[in-house]
Order: sequence, then C-alpha cells, then structure tokens
Amino acid sequence: MAVGGFAAAGGGGEDAGRRYGGGVTAFVALSCVTAAMGGAIFGYDIGTAGGVSSMDPFLRAFFPDVYRRMKAGGGAARASNYCRFDSQLLTLFTSSLYIAGLLTAVLLASWVTARRGRRPSMALGGAAYLAGAAVSGGAANVSMAILGRALLGVGLGFANQAVPLYLSEMAPARYRGMFSNGFQFSLCLGALLATVVNYGAAKIAAGWGWRLSLGLAAVPAALLTVGAVFLPETPNSLVQQGKDRGEVRALLQKIRGTDAVDAELDDIVAASATAQEGGAGGLRMLLTRRRYRPQLAMAVLIPSFTQLTGINAIGFYAPVLLRSIGMGESASLLSTIVLVVISSAATLASMFAADRFGRRTLLLAGGAQMLAAEVLIGALMAAKLGDEGGLGRAYALALLLLIGVYSTGFGWSWGPLSWLVPSEIFPLEVRSAGQSVTVASGFVFTILVAQFFLAMLCRMKAWLFFFFAGWIAVMTAFVYLLLPETKGLPIEQIDKVWAEHWFWKRVIGADEAQASEKL
Repeated sequence: MAVGGFAAAGGGGEDAGRRYGGGVTAFVALSCVTAAMGGAIFGYDIGTAGGVSSMDPFLRAFFPDVYRRMKAGGGAARASNYCRFDSQLLTLFTSSLYIAGLLTAVLLASWVTARRGRRPSMALGGAAYLAGAAVSGGAANVSMAILGRALLGVGLGFANQAVPLYLSEMAPARYRGMFSNGFQFSLCLGALLATVVNYGAAKIAAGWGWRLSLGLAAVPAALLTVGAVFLPETPNSLVQQGKDRGEVRALLQKIRGTDAVDAELDDIVAASATAQEGGAGGLRMLLTRRRYRPQLAMAVLIPSFTQLTGINAIGFYAPVLLRSIGMGESASLLSTIVLVVISSAATLASMFAADRFGRRTLLLAGGAQMLAAEVLIGALMAAKLGDEGGLGRAYALALLLLIGVYSTGFGWSWGPLSWLVPSEIFPLEVRSAGQSVTVASGFVFTILVAQFFLAMLCRMKAWLFFFFAGWIAVMTAFVYLLLPETKGLPIEQIDKVWAEHWFWKRVIGADEAQASEKL
C-alpha cells in the first residue's frame, strides 16, 4: 500500500514540475552559492571543535584535567581508552554554541526571517559569527572561550533558519534538490577547511595554533555577511512582506530567465493569501491545524533522527576518538582530513542524484549503508579495543575504513537531505515557522549528543555505536513507511503529497485533504 502511495506522489511531482517556465540562470546560481556560505560556517565549526579539543596546548590551557589524563602513564592514574576525554566542561565548550543557536532560532530568527526577509537574517547571522570568531580566537580563559562559542551560536541560529529557505525558494523546482543540497556540500567544504587548518595549526611550535583555528571562522562569516548585502530577496518573501506584484514578477523573470512566470507567481500569491486569511501566527497554525501535522512531524523527526545517527559525535570528536584508539595528535588530524574529503565527495554526488533518483531512494540506501558500518564499528571496537592500549595498525586502518563507509553513506543521503526535505515541504504561510521548528529540533539533539557523547562513550564503551545503529534502523523504517517522494514538485504544490499518502491522508482528515488537492 505504501509503495503505491509513494509512486502516485512522485509521478504527480514530475508533471507538476513542468508547469513553471525557466531554468538555471547565472544570477540564481551566484546568489545560491553566496547564500550557501551559511553551510560553510556550520561545517567549519564542526571541524574546528573536535580538532581544537584534541590539541595539547588548548587542553593544557583550558582543560588541564583532560590533558593530565591524556599524558598519564600506566597504572591507576591512566584513564580508560574510552574515558580519556570525559569532561562535562569540555563538552560544554562544544555544545554552548548549539544552546545559543537553539535560543536564537526559537526566540528571534524565525520572526526576523518571516517579517524582514531571508536576506537580513543571513546578514545578522554573519555579523554575529564574526564577533564570535574574534572572541574565540582571543580567549584568555575557559569562560571567554565558551562565550565566543555562544556568539557563534547566535550566528548559526540565524543562518540555519534563513539559508535553507533561501535556497529552496530561489531554486527552480526541477533542480531544487541540487541547489538545496549545496548547503550540505558547503558544510562539508567548511569542515574540510577546518580540518586542514587544524592539521597545520597543531604543528605551530609556539602553541597558539588553536587560536588560528578558532579565529579563521571569520572567513566564511565575512563572505556570508558581505554577500547578504548584495543578494536579492526571494520572491516568496517579497510577497509575504506585501511587495508590489510587478516588482516580484520582475525579480522572478530575472531569476528564471524567462517571461513565463505567471503560473509560479500565482501560486506564491495564493499561498500568501491563505496565510493572511488564516489570521493566526505561523507557529500557531503549524501546531494547531490538522493539515500541517505531516509537515510538523517531519520538521521534528528528520533533524532529530539525523543527530541520532551519531554523525555529529564523529564530526565533533573524530580526532578525539582516533586519539582514544592510540593515534598521535598529528595522525588523528590527518586521518580526519581524509574522512572529510570522502564525505564531501559523497555530498557532491548527492547534489546531482537527489533530483534524478528522488529523496526516498537516497535516504533508504544511505540508511542501510550507515547501519551496516555502525554495527561493524561497534563490533570491531568491542572485540579489539580494551580499556588500555591502542588498536593494532591493521585494526586501526579497518576502523578508519568503516568510519569512511559510514561518512560516505551519510554524505550522499541523510546529510544533505535532512536540510532539503524540511525546507521544501512547508506552505508559505508556515514556512518560516516550520524551518524554526526544524532548526530547533536539530539543535536540541545536537546539544544532547555534543554534551553527553563523551560521557556515554566512557560508560557504554563500544556499545554506544550499537545504540546509534538502532536509531538508524528506526529512521530508515520511518522513511520507508511515512515519507512521500517530493522530487520535481514545485514548492507551492507539495501540499498535495500528504493528501495522496496512505497514512497522512487519515491524519489530516478528508476536509483538509480536499483543500490540499485544490491548491
């Protein structure tokens, strides 16, 4: 039954996707590349946090207890392989950014993005991130380092709210997957830049390399801030703000490279009118109306599942994890560079595959690949890594290979699509509120993973990876049963897939389903 429903939705998307005229123009491509710097900011932070946390000078200056455990000799003073980095203060350094990002997304970024536009939100995010990079690079104590991370989080809250919406609204329907996945690809490039910088910074004999790693976050932040000044606003946001139809039509013609934009403009205007007739705020509508139940479920569960794959645990702490199995500081950072390169290549492939094979196919195949790799990682560590001593060379290389397989599976599936799917499924009237829920859900679980991963690794040891594998099995089943295909559908017509789906049509009810089908 589920398969039939999905096929119907997918087929409708291809037909509807040909309604709109135009294609990819240099103007929209340049705009989206600039906006995707918001992803580079996120990636740079993920790569920096784990790398800096494994550097001896940084640990010696801010986390001396962890440093002493790392350098202790044999005997009772030496911590278990799984517990060397177990420090709630160290994990607070990592998670403070995401706590600030969560509060920003919930309390401020959604309102700014909906009422002032996507572009101002990106500019505010870039400016806050610049301030955070300056404070982090110049930190004199652990409190200042955490404050810098919190300022970075404010920037991230704005950027994660606005950039995915900007990309999904600017992209032509047929290529929305490619453009929206550019956010994840730029995230990978940011992480790659961070790991390369970390590798070089760790070799600075004077011991201030960690300041360079943290301070260079200003580079992608500056590109986003300056770029946002010159970017056009999205047509959807202009209509939402009540701008003149002629102004919006002219922008659409420039973006799409054709005069035949009336059908798309009519859909955008109709969605805006629906929001005004509703009379309720976007968040209230999203939470109280049955027709938005499917989108609300996806906004909460997809980003939450993404964090429960364990990817950010590996992203944050890959150098730390590799040092735990016996690698040196330099070798662990170099290995992390290799892993990020592999993940970036997989994400690049996803940019082209999402619009050809569909979202569901990639999520299901990627989930299966990650599940197999995660189980094997846990089995290898359980069998070969005890509380003391490192892995043998052959087993360490096997572990690196399995982490690479896992990262590749995530890179071409859940990594980019966890941004793409939520950004494209919401009608205009609740789109900013829906993105806020998506970002908040992702931040909540990012905070939990960042804050508790090292403690869980210490207590659960290799079983932690079986814990993540169980969640991968759950989320893959969720996609198979409950996520319809949205490939090729114009963003203002995606409401229809819920009314055709075997399960969600029962949730939203007959009246709401009929209303969706008329759009």
